[in-house]
Amino acid sequence: MLVFEAKLKGRKQQYERVDEAIRTARFIRNSCIKYWMENPGTGRYELSAYCAVLGKEFPWAGKLNSMARQASAERAWSAIARFYDNCKKNKQGLKGFPRFKKHQTHGCVEYKTTGWKLSCDRRTITFTDGFEAGSFKLWGTRDLHLYQLKQIKRVRAVRRADGYYAQFCLDVERIVHREPTNKTIGLDVGLAHFYTDSNGQTVENPRHLRKSEKALKRLSKRLSRTCVGSKNRQKARNRLSRKHLKVSRQRKDFAVKQARCVIQSNDLVAYEDLMVRNMVKNRRLAKSISDAAWSTFRQWLEYFGKVFGVATVAVPPHYTSQNCSNCGEVVKKSLSQRTHLCPHCGHVQDRDWNAAINILEQALRTVGHTGTHASGENDLCLSGETPSSKPTRRKRKPKE
Repeated sequence: MLVFEAKLKGRKQQYERVDEAIRTARFIRNSCIKYWMENPGTGRYELSAYCAVLGKEFPWAGKLNSMARQASAERAWSAIARFYDNCKKNKQGLKGFPRFKKHQTHGCVEYKTTGWKLSCDRRTITFTDGFEAGSFKLWGTRDLHLYQLKQIKRVRAVRRADGYYAQFCLDVERIVHREPTNKTIGLDVGLAHFYTDSNGQTVENPRHLRKSEKALKRLSKRLSRTCVGSKNRQKARNRLSRKHLKVSRQRKDFAVKQARCVIQSNDLVAYEDLMVRNMVKNRRLAKSISDAAWSTFRQWLEYFGKVFGVATVAVPPHYTSQNCSNCGEVVKKSLSQRTHLCPHCGHVQDRDWNAAINILEQALRTVGHTGTHASGENDLCLSGETPSSKPTRRKRKPKE
């Protein structure tokens, strides 16, 4: 699946009608959640049928496209299904009980195969549901004309702090073939450096949020000094939202570029299987960990690994920093100790560099050396399975 995004350029009256569609989609989702709470045992198909009842009961809800109402019901069911799965898995802490959506700066309405129409040159989109938002120019995409209309499975109108966007979900499998490099690498993410690889190379942590804290603090003060419900408060809220949006985009852009560079330069990439959700419970390091975007970096590593046919291995993080990469002995050290000094063999090395070497060695023990030649021919890497390192031999017959 590919997702293309373009900015919608229209008039103020058109944006207001898109807002009405977004509010209606939110109403459908909240109504489905309420219907599930009042009627225990309600399933996915009952919620889909309940959308038609809402369309007949509320005339303004009937203006929304029928498939858009079904998509809102599917969003409600995804929240319910996630709650069921967490309960079955006996997840610790909160199970994620479905909650009602409230009005926010961001929002979206999702269409399937009807309710929208593209022009012949793929530069204009027209929403044809009952709200009659009209035609919008598409800014920022130039690749839609390469695909057929039947490949577009979903179209989503998204509202953000800096405008309105259209997202196109394409049923296309993306696979890029490349020449093998015969290189393997282990990555150890951190706060002092964004990551340190097994070759000793480091990438500096950009700290986008830390650099923007002064501007965010100033905009937050301006927002708090405005009167509730005034026009100035709306403008101040929009300025603050735009700044937060810029920081999040900077963080994502940096993670995507670094992940693509790492994947294209190696045939096997190893990293730690960190539980970031538990790590951010540390109130002293929570902001720095969130600003580093380790989870986003890992997601894009796995995505580009499937696209370019590169093996990506997540290894357990236990004792990767404590073990000596030279002799294998355990050397206890605190988090503030940044240099690894082994009293057994006298090996001296940077703490993160030592951990990156241990991560790579553990990954090679897990998958063997099959990942070093993964350049698109290895089907196991593309499907997300882990190649077996056990020899394929026949079992011995039991003695009689």
